[in-house]
Amino acid sequence: MAALRAAVPVLALLGLCLGPAAAATPLVIWHGMGDSCCNPVSMGYIQKLVQKKIPGIYVLSLKIGSNMIQDMENSFFMNVNDQVREVCSQLATDPHLQGGYNAMGFSQGGQFLRAVAQRCPAPPMFNLISIGGQHQGVYGFPRCPGESSHICDWIRKTLDLGAYTKAVQEHLVQAEYWHDPLKEEDYRKNSIFLADINQERGINETYKKNLMALKKFVMVKFLNDTMVDPPISEWFGFYKSGQAKETIPLQETSLYKEDRLGLQEMDKAGKLVFLGVKGDHLHFSEEWFDSTILPFLQ
Repeated sequence: MAALRAAVPVLALLGLCLGPAAAATPLVIWHGMGDSCCNPVSMGYIQKLVQKKIPGIYVLSLKIGSNMIQDMENSFFMNVNDQVREVCSQLATDPHLQGGYNAMGFSQGGQFLRAVAQRCPAPPMFNLISIGGQHQGVYGFPRCPGESSHICDWIRKTLDLGAYTKAVQEHLVQAEYWHDPLKEEDYRKNSIFLADINQERGINETYKKNLMALKKFVMVKFLNDTMVDPPISEWFGFYKSGQAKETIPLQETSLYKEDRLGLQEMDKAGKLVFLGVKGDHLHFSEEWFDSTILPFLQ
């Protein structure tokens, strides 16, 4: 008993020195095309999975619109720049996020969250995890979600007819990251979203500074992807300019060589993480997620 009484003041002192256990860093999630914030088999599943593995974590699954239907429709038809502004406002006014947060984007949500990192540094984003995000854009939708959907058929026809017209750019999300390697000048001149965040028309030093503030930028590529064309866009690579057959990795692109976004410097500092996972687009196991992704959230 005497020994126990003697230990109590020491334990109390240790408690004062160590303080309470650090709270888990909040997580912000952005879904992909044709999905919604709270779908129980997609984002709802991911949210519950993270909360189960990291008790007490605050997870914000972004919703663009007043309900799940609007959120899904906006993933096709709401100007991406407006979506990013809306998200920046949500983050800036969320009291849980003011100390900073990690971000995880799925498919197009990956490049949308990168735009948030570049344009809206407050509150600060610590780690960005892009799961199947198309950072150099796409040149085709070989398998749009809902293969028989009239929306997917309409998107393909619209992109073929005039991806870079003003009306299409402003009202079709997928046109805003359509990257035609055969029409690079049209892309640079008329893409209202991707060409801007990829510094295709000049250098925005703020974009570069804000992206380089990330601790880690994690890019996950699906090694058997049949939806993204080309799949190497998920690792920031793309087609060699002027043709649509040969692809080059990020390190061989002018974006990297000229270091327009700071990616070369981030790469040398060990801030870029390239992960590959077997499977089709957004197909992964809970075991893979636990062992590979969760460490970046803890």
